[in-house]
Amino acid sequence: MAFPLNAYLLAFFGALVATAASLPLWRAWCERTGLVDDPGHRKIHHTPIPLAGGLAVFTGIALVVLGSVAVVQLQLLDKEAAEKLSYGLGRRGPQLVAILFGALGMVVLGWWDDRHELRPAVKFAGQSAVALLVAAAGVRVTLFVPSLLFSYAVTVLWILTVTNALNFNDNMNGLCGGLGLVAAAWIAFLAARNGQYLVASLALLVAGALAGFLPYNFPRASVFLGDSGSHLVGYLLAVLAILPHFYSAKLAAPSRLAVLSPLFILAVPLVDLARVVCVRTLAGRPFWLGDTNHLSHRLVRAGLTKPRAVGVLWAAAAVAGSLTLL
Repeated sequence: MAFPLNAYLLAFFGALVATAASLPLWRAWCERTGLVDDPGHRKIHHTPIPLAGGLAVFTGIALVVLGSVAVVQLQLLDKEAAEKLSYGLGRRGPQLVAILFGALGMVVLGWWDDRHELRPAVKFAGQSAVALLVAAAGVRVTLFVPSLLFSYAVTVLWILTVTNALNFNDNMNGLCGGLGLVAAAWIAFLAARNGQYLVASLALLVAGALAGFLPYNFPRASVFLGDSGSHLVGYLLAVLAILPHFYSAKLAAPSRLAVLSPLFILAVPLVDLARVVCVRTLAGRPFWLGDTNHLSHRLVRAGLTKPRAVGVLWAAAAVAGSLTLL
């Protein structure tokens, strides 16, 4: 691994500490402003739970990104790490800015939905606008097709799909955050293995931020991600899955099938999304209306406790991600 390991560790633990430290502040703010999830239909909590998770995760990531830029500018890193980061930020700087603005957009959209329960068409429009911003910045899926229109269309579809897949999987304590952590860790590993240090660092930021959030959410929840958090997690995973060069002729054993790696890394939320959409559509119900037909609910009905059902899905996600090594 060419990039200094301590820089990777700083990315992960910096985001973890920043998220964990900011979360009590955001929790208090949510309680004060009424941004809470009240008890009700299909909910097991009996008291209002603050929707502070997404705000804290975004804070942890943003603080470390801004801190990293400051560290590079002030030349506080060793020469090798500074040169590599400066080069990466120089090449990816505009894309990184667009990604951060897109993340902020998803948080604001989810926060507004938490407040006012937006109509599905409004949410899809907001998600599409963010996806178009990212695509315009050059973060696009190509799939070896030399067509700009195709690239834009597939990129927007991918970001919408993954964002909503993680949003749908925010149905039990720790599920969305844990799936996000596992996926981000796999992307970080694959990117680092191929020398894509900036992508690996970003993925570790996301993994660290989610690791800082999870103790507040699993197995018992004192905060929820909320739509702001589930939108953010899904968006970040979608973008992280686009950034690495999974296939390159420079790799030791190049194979175009490597571009399918994100489908394995995100297999659990994508399979769950496809399944519930089919079930709801065949039943004549709008696919965006929630129910208890998710994989997590089926595992509970099969006899598992909710924490064990979540753990099984985390393990399934880790195993599915390992298939990328083949």
